[in-house]
Amino acid sequence: MRKSRIAGMGYYVPENVVTNDDLSKMMDTSDEWIQERTGIKERRWVVPGEDTTSGMGVKAAKMALDRAGMQASDIDFIVFATLSPDYYFPGPGVQVQEALGIDTVGALDVRNQCSGFVYALSVADQFIKTGMYKNILVIGSELHSGGLDKTTRGRGVTVIFGDGAGAAVVTATDEDRGVLSTHLHSEGAHAKELALIGPATRRWVNEIIEENDENDISYFPYMNGSYVFKHAVRRFAEVIQEALVANSCTSEDIDLLVPHQANLRIAQFIQKSMRLREDQVYNNIMKYGNTTAASIPIALCEAVEEGRVKEGDLICLAAFGSGFTWASALIRW
Repeated sequence: MRKSRIAGMGYYVPENVVTNDDLSKMMDTSDEWIQERTGIKERRWVVPGEDTTSGMGVKAAKMALDRAGMQASDIDFIVFATLSPDYYFPGPGVQVQEALGIDTVGALDVRNQCSGFVYALSVADQFIKTGMYKNILVIGSELHSGGLDKTTRGRGVTVIFGDGAGAAVVTATDEDRGVLSTHLHSEGAHAKELALIGPATRRWVNEIIEENDENDISYFPYMNGSYVFKHAVRRFAEVIQEALVANSCTSEDIDLLVPHQANLRIAQFIQKSMRLREDQVYNNIMKYGNTTAASIPIALCEAVEEGRVKEGDLICLAAFGSGFTWASALIRW
C-alpha cells in the first residue's frame, strides 16, 4: 500500500534571543519563577519588521526542500499550520506558494493551534495515500511575540511563547516505512480555557476601539494554566496509547517521542507515567519556549540533526492545545 514519508525537515528561529532575565525587566517575574513552572530558559522573538509568519515558514521550507533533495517545483500541494497568520485573510499558504515560485498548486491553511502540525501532517498523509498528490510541503510557523501582553498582568502567558517555524517535505513511498497512522481529537467544551477572544467576528475591531477600555484584555491570549495542564497530561497519554495500540506496539517500542513543546513539566509527567527513558523523549522547550504549530517540526528537525532519529526508528509525535484539540502520529522512519 502506498504510504507517505518525511523526506526532509527544516526549521528557522529568529536570531533575537530573549532570556528570562530579559523578561524580568519588563514584568514582575524571574528566571527561577519561569524555569520552575515551565522549564523554559529562553525563547526567540522576532525583531519587529524583520520576520513574518509566512517568511519564517518559507525559510524553514527551503531547508526542508534542500534536505529532501527537491526543488520547489516538485511540490504539488502546501499545508500551512498557524494561529498567527500575517493577515486575517488570506492565509499564509498562498504566500508560501508565491515566495517559492511554485506553480498554481493548492494551498490549505490549518487552524488547530498547538496540534496544528500533526493535523497538517495527517491531511498530507491522506492526500498522498489516496494518490491525489505526491510531494506535499507541510509547514508550522508562529509569530507570537507581537501579540503578547508584556506586562506583569500577562506574565502567565507571555513567558511561555516564542517565535519560529518548522517544515517537512512529505512524499509518497512504496517502502515499508513512513507514517503508520494519525489520530485526531477535539473537545470544544473547553475552548475558552485557552483562547484569544478578540478581535474577531464576534467582537470586531471597531467595538474595541469605540469602547477604548484599557482593562479589556480580550485581544491578548488567555490560558487557564492549571486547567489546561490537567487535561493535557490526560489527553497526551491517551492519544499516544491510541497510536501504539493501532499499530500493535507498546511504549517500549518507541525510539523517540517528540511531544508538542508546551511545558517541560507536562512532557516530564508523560515520560514518567508512560515509563519512558530519558533517551526516548526529545525536548527543546528550554531554548525556544512554546512555538505552537512550529514546536514539533522544530524539535523533530533538531532531533534528526543530532542523530537522535535513525532509519527504522519508531517515532511518535503528540500534541495537545487550544480547542481543546489533541493528536498523535506514529512514524517508521
